[in-house]
Amino acid sequence: MLALRLARGAHPLVLLRRLLVAAASGGTGFLLLAALGHAAAHPATAADSFVRLLWCAVPVAATIQLAVSTARTDPASRPQRGMSAAGLGPVRLTVIAATSTAVSCVLGSFVALLAFLMVRGDLVGATAADSAAQLLGAGHSLPLAGALMLLAVVPVTAATATAVVLRPRRNARGAGRRTGPSAGAGEPLTAMDTNSTASAVPAALPWGMALTAAGLALETYVSRGPANADTLLPLPGRLIGSPPGVLAGWALSTLGLVLAGPGLARLSGRLLAAGRPGAVRLLAGRVLQEESRRIGRPLGVLCAVASGAYAAVKVYEAAPARPFGPLTGLGAALVLACVTASALTAALEARWARTHTTAALRRLGTPRSVLFRASVLRVLALLVVLGPLTWAIAELAALPLLH
Repeated sequence: MLALRLARGAHPLVLLRRLLVAAASGGTGFLLLAALGHAAAHPATAADSFVRLLWCAVPVAATIQLAVSTARTDPASRPQRGMSAAGLGPVRLTVIAATSTAVSCVLGSFVALLAFLMVRGDLVGATAADSAAQLLGAGHSLPLAGALMLLAVVPVTAATATAVVLRPRRNARGAGRRTGPSAGAGEPLTAMDTNSTASAVPAALPWGMALTAAGLALETYVSRGPANADTLLPLPGRLIGSPPGVLAGWALSTLGLVLAGPGLARLSGRLLAAGRPGAVRLLAGRVLQEESRRIGRPLGVLCAVASGAYAAVKVYEAAPARPFGPLTGLGAALVLACVTASALTAALEARWARTHTTAALRRLGTPRSVLFRASVLRVLALLVVLGPLTWAIAELAALPLLH
């Protein structure tokens, strides 16, 4: 009940982010139900139905990432003064955040069930179209237990992931002073902390780039041999046929970009502050280096999804005989929307985390135009570093499938 009361009194922007989580959960639930409906209508093709269900893991992961990012920026999950005395300590706030995430996902799953039944023609007075009968298994009985189990995947997993990410952590430094990436949100850093963070070497960057290179090499090696119909793993909607080795290469490349994301963001900040920078460029570079861990992973996921989407479009253009299916389009749009919203949410979280630093700069007489130009420089630096890298990886990933 407390989670519902906090949701009712939340800021409109917070409510909008929760509605996005509900919409993502609804889209993912519809895809899961579509896989179940196909399995019910085609019991003889169990392998095809399993493949359709397996592809739903991608939008499920994207939805969970969006739900966790939204919970991290929710004001109700942040410790406030006096809340511990009222019985709302860190553990209780974590439970409230997980409950709010579960409520949003359950709402989306319920809407997905209604939409699925309406499209299938199971509701009173509704008639299913031919395409719905083919894709969703209209006219065949749907197992209620299986539908409820699939719809519970996103709420349960998202709530669990939220509780794990937001769980209270004991400070290992022991001095009670939190610095660097483990500092609390909104806590200003000292000059010593900023310098030590700026000079730290991103250890995950070489590992991430090595995994990306290994994934591209695996994809190139596997795609050299002839791929027959028995070894293909088709996307729902018959977009393309992809050998499992190629999919494994894409997975390695995606994992590499996610691991290298914080290092690439920090590298962008170093390049921005290289040489003899002025006040604006130095401020933009230092802030970008400090926020690299917070925004790096969502940016890495966004780059991985963008490169995969670009490669898929290139392959589709080379093989127009296999058009996009509606479920494939829904899944692709859902994943792109979730990872983009997660990156924007991480940017909002970073902006909130440096509130005290911004206020201190304003008290020192820093004009707002300087802070705005520093923000623009950070965005441009990320585009300059991540844009060409994403395009190059997408081209290399699509090249073996075009020949």
